[in-house]
Amino acid sequence: MMYPFMTLNDETEIVHSDMNADGTVKVYIETPDKKDGFHNMTCYLPTYEIKEINGYSDKQVEEFVEIIKSTAHLIMEFAKEGGFEHASGF
Repeated sequence: MMYPFMTLNDETEIVHSDMNADGTVKVYIETPDKKDGFHNMTCYLPTYEIKEINGYSDKQVEEFVEIIKSTAHLIMEFAKEGGFEHASGF
């Protein structure tokens, strides 16, 4: 299952998976694009391994990785608890 984590001002959505048995978490980023439909990429925590980059520039990828790095502790915790709603008690 994928859980919403963050929506940026340009409508980019950042979502994450449950924590896998091996301790990894999939983070998926998707931005609507008028020409291509969507740009997207996948990052795996805790290694920050990037896969499947579609439509983003190197600079954009770097910026998204910085966002993920600065919030990885939250993403990992939420992934253990079944998303923000379960982790926050809502």
